[in-house]
Amino acid sequence: MDNFATLALEHLLLRLRPLNRALRYAVNAQSELAAQLVRPDVAPLCVTEDQVNKILGRLDRQLMNPETDGPTLELNAQELEEEVELRELAESAGVRLPFDYLNEELALTSFEQEAILICAAVEIDRGYERIYAYILDDLNRRFPCVDLLCGLTAGSIGEQLARRQALSRYGRLRGTGILKPSGDAATESRQEFRLAPEMIDFVAGMIETIDGLFIDRADVPTRGDVAPVFGSQTIRRFGNLIRAGQIDTVGVWGASDTGHEDYVLALAGAAGRRVRRLLVSDLEQQLGALPERLREILHATSVHDAILWVNTNDFAQPEQERMRAALAQELCDASCPVVLTGLHSWRPTRMLEQRNYVEFDLPPLSYEQRQSLWLHALPELQKPDVASFAARFHLNSEEVRAVARVARTQAWAHGNGHPAAVSQQLDYACATVTRKSNSHFASLIQPRRGPDDLILTPDLHRQVMEIAKFVRVGPLVDETWGFGHLSAGGSGVKVLMTGESGTGKTLAAEVIAHTLSLHMLKIDLSRVVSKWVGESERNLELVFREAEETNSVLVFDECESLFGRRGEIQSGTDRYSNLEVGYLLQRLESFCGLAILTSNLKDQIDSAFTRRFQVVLHFPLPAVAERRRIWQLAFPSLAPVGGVDLEVLQSLDLSGAGIVASARIAALLAADERSECIGMSHVVKAVARQYQREARLLSATQLGRYATLL
Repeated sequence: MDNFATLALEHLLLRLRPLNRALRYAVNAQSELAAQLVRPDVAPLCVTEDQVNKILGRLDRQLMNPETDGPTLELNAQELEEEVELRELAESAGVRLPFDYLNEELALTSFEQEAILICAAVEIDRGYERIYAYILDDLNRRFPCVDLLCGLTAGSIGEQLARRQALSRYGRLRGTGILKPSGDAATESRQEFRLAPEMIDFVAGMIETIDGLFIDRADVPTRGDVAPVFGSQTIRRFGNLIRAGQIDTVGVWGASDTGHEDYVLALAGAAGRRVRRLLVSDLEQQLGALPERLREILHATSVHDAILWVNTNDFAQPEQERMRAALAQELCDASCPVVLTGLHSWRPTRMLEQRNYVEFDLPPLSYEQRQSLWLHALPELQKPDVASFAARFHLNSEEVRAVARVARTQAWAHGNGHPAAVSQQLDYACATVTRKSNSHFASLIQPRRGPDDLILTPDLHRQVMEIAKFVRVGPLVDETWGFGHLSAGGSGVKVLMTGESGTGKTLAAEVIAHTLSLHMLKIDLSRVVSKWVGESERNLELVFREAEETNSVLVFDECESLFGRRGEIQSGTDRYSNLEVGYLLQRLESFCGLAILTSNLKDQIDSAFTRRFQVVLHFPLPAVAERRRIWQLAFPSLAPVGGVDLEVLQSLDLSGAGIVASARIAALLAADERSECIGMSHVVKAVARQYQREARLLSATQLGRYATLL
């Protein structure tokens, strides 16, 4: 920090030298003008030429500043050499000079930097106040104003007018808060400015960074890393037409995971313009003056030679109808190009009448496009990894970039930034980026149990694990090989698992999700189903959408209550129940992820759903061999187990869930008795309770010699 403070201050003093030369030039010009306009009836300024020259002389001596002719704030040859030396010292110290930061990070023009310097001068030495007052011939104007900033070094009237535009309320200096208007002015040219305190501290070296400050929230920064997938011929053609003035409004409609921002940036790049976004927060703060505020925003966009980006999803709520109406009205008279984006199209008739409108629909990103996004953000990834992540995660370019950054940050946090270490963090990064806020209707579960925890017959176990493989290769088959065109629905995988309670259906769903490194979104039926007409469908739509946005495995447990058979209409309730099932049929078919439905009552599921499942699996009760393995897994390695007879236990007709529950009850009984280990007596009592819960009778013959333990 000490190095930065010293170097920053030296650089500031160096930049003040040409300012003093320009001020001396302006003082001399003002003195000549005053001599020509001397009137005996007008009192002279309180600040005299002699006083100003003395102040400038003192400042020149402090800055070791040679005199010069001509109004310019450019460094001379000697000063340029000094600046190069300062820059080298800053680079060796690992810091950056403040004015270099303004040029490189904030992209401020030379005039905008000049305005900051002129405003900073009065904060450094009050003598500049008198100099400014003398130049302006007004003792009450001691701070830099529009007149002074525009005219001090301008070479022509045209240049002065261009600078006035940069200092307007729509310019970056005022829009980002770097310059703040000081007091009320009778005219715009007399408006005075003060420099933001944080900027003063920064250029003087008192604070080392202003990252996150002075950002125009409406300005969408142009990125150099827009993925090549967004450079389509349509975008280039529309960009050229915007440049030629033949179209001025473009509608871009489609799901948000298609990457609206990248399309807008690519379109603006093709048109050679910047992008400014219409922020709903700006309008909500000024609801009483919506038309005026909208006109200001549209005018500012024109001044910046930018395209206005309107995300219609931001204005989709019913209570925002007033905003939409005002926006439609003002867009008709706007002179700037406009890009409208959203999930659903928005086409006000009057806007279509008065503006040159074109549109295109964005299809979901293809498998190849998703692979391009991953390669663009993480070029170090191996090709099989790229294919795997593109298949499992339907992310847009912004989300993929976020994943890349999280993964690299995690790798460095663990002390290793090697590409292999980054790859190891990608599953965690994907989970972090896709884990949105949970809805009220489902629980987002992180799977923890893997294939070894799932005890099934070898053939059924293989079929369960094939589901994860189908998800990985599904995009290749549906998109690259073209099989998706033969299906009317989405490209996802739908699975139905049936069988008695406790046979491992829900566990199988968790194992599949764990294998794919995806979260499970488990539906809470008690919250989804509503007695109000249409409410259940709305809730289910929110759940399906959340599963798509979070790239989660959607699990309907005991699905027969939702996916039941449609019956004859005998009452109004039957009609609405059939409509609900019809909606589910359509939405399940269009779902592009992995959906797993489990049911204890297969016969009660509507037959129309069956053809929509790519995989249907039946889970029988475990046989003797499977029961033995489940009993072995039911007692953790840390549990103190002694004398448990697996030969007897494996013969008991229990489901997997029943075995796990019995083992835990046995452990609780042993712990309650302060027993040193979980013995057969505890297990027998636990099994008897499990049979009782299932309304079955445990006979003494089933327990053999352990019947006396009951």
